[in-house]
Amino acid sequence: MLTPKYPRPDTAPNPSTVPTVTPVVPIVPDGHAPACTCGHAHTPAAPAPAPVSTRPTVQLTPGALITLAVGGTTAVLVIGTVLVSMLLAVAVTGASVAVCALVIRSLLKEHHTHR
Repeated sequence: MLTPKYPRPDTAPNPSTVPTVTPVVPIVPDGHAPACTCGHAHTPAAPAPAPVSTRPTVQLTPGALITLAVGGTTAVLVIGTVLVSMLLAVAVTGASVAVCALVIRSLLKEHHTHR
């Protein structure tokens, strides 16, 4: 009941063909590939082409830049206002609790002295 349940091992079939790798022979300074012992000349491997990105590029127009700047400024101002108001609420609450504590302390002190 408390033993872990493991998923079944992968049952994908093994590939039946193994890709062959052709060795790359360096070009000698005279521009020709050296002859190998197998009887034919090797040609150098061509470099792989660079991968092409399929993502669309973002082009910002001057109007879009202004919109982004105004939106960013508005967001900063709104978030700043909210944070300052929260800090002010905490400060006012702390001050009111301190005043209440002083009033209660003076009332209790006055209560003890009138006995």
